[in-house]
Amino acid sequence: MNPRTEKIQLRGAAGVIEALRDAPTAGTIPQGVVVIAHPHPLFGGTMDNKVVQTLARAFIGAGWTAVRFNFRGVGVTEGVHDEGRGEAEDMLAVVQQVAPDGPLAIAGFSFGAFVAINALQSLWDARDVQRIALVGPSVERVPPPPLPAASHDRVLVVHGEQDDTVSLAAVMDWSRPQALPVTVVPGGGHFFHGQLPLLKNLVARHLRAG
Repeated sequence: MNPRTEKIQLRGAAGVIEALRDAPTAGTIPQGVVVIAHPHPLFGGTMDNKVVQTLARAFIGAGWTAVRFNFRGVGVTEGVHDEGRGEAEDMLAVVQQVAPDGPLAIAGFSFGAFVAINALQSLWDARDVQRIALVGPSVERVPPPPLPAASHDRVLVVHGEQDDTVSLAAVMDWSRPQALPVTVVPGGGHFFHGQLPLLKNLVARHLRAG
């Protein structure tokens, strides 16, 4: 991502977890650590996905240390795909190792947002989770649980109007009972082709708020 990107190896229940860590932009006030989860590994998702990198850049620019990690079976991360269960466990393990205390943010794209939502169920009451960014959350085939009601002021959900991987209607069906706002990008697809600068700005704006 940049010359200062640090390759690290962490431990999860299935073995080694491959991760990358980026320090916040020089001159910014340190805010804490964000852990970012990538899209579905069985469809080519990795921590180098462009949306994941866009999320990392937005957080880095706002003073956060960004940690991306590969799910089970991706890169040198050990284990096999576990349909979100083991992945959520691994996300919690990453948090414990890279941010054992202090301010925390959670982010994810697509399947990674699904995993982040599930991990948040354990994290919310135990940690100071300052910001949550969910992009194109995978809520259609297996809807995740609702977010903790008290977290809503710290949550950004962004979805593309023309997403043909996870329908906007499914995201609205998940968010409606929670009265959870969704930011819709007009004409946006699942991977936000041509709209990554806009996505970065939306996340950056969310991080500046409050």
